[in-house]
Amino acid sequence: MTKVTMTVNGKAVSKEVRGNMLMTEFLRDELHLTGTHVGCDTSQCGACNIHVNGETVKGCTIFAAECDGAEVGTIEGQANADGSLNVIQQAFQDHHGLQCGFCTPGMVMSAATLLKENPKPTEAEIRHYLEGNICRCTGYHNIVKAIMAASGQDVSTIAAE
Repeated sequence: MTKVTMTVNGKAVSKEVRGNMLMTEFLRDELHLTGTHVGCDTSQCGACNIHVNGETVKGCTIFAAECDGAEVGTIEGQANADGSLNVIQQAFQDHHGLQCGFCTPGMVMSAATLLKENPKPTEAEIRHYLEGNICRCTGYHNIVKAIMAASGQDVSTIAAE
């Protein structure tokens, strides 16, 4: 067992972990933050996306011990301070960027990083950035529309699908 200390969603956390414990397991089982989903366990789907030191990382590919000393963000930390949805989450709701919701946490985490790096992405840039995220329900159109709306761009001419 190894003791890890990190900041998760702005709160200091110290726990003993096994050397082979993945961040998905640490977040879900040790911290009870179940918004980070495990969809494939093979780094393909993006449902487990989290932020580690400001970068999007697939939680199923990183050990908890590797995050010792890190700033970690999860979907639970994305809401506004008053608990209301942040601009990305609200755009997903407003533009029907989710159906079953399983991929949504990972999509929101990816979108947050994209908009930090590129505040006004084109549709093509969004689609390229989301290549590591799989949604089996929506066909991505409304997800792309939601991200464009979250960036403040006019989406009124984009047809709904």
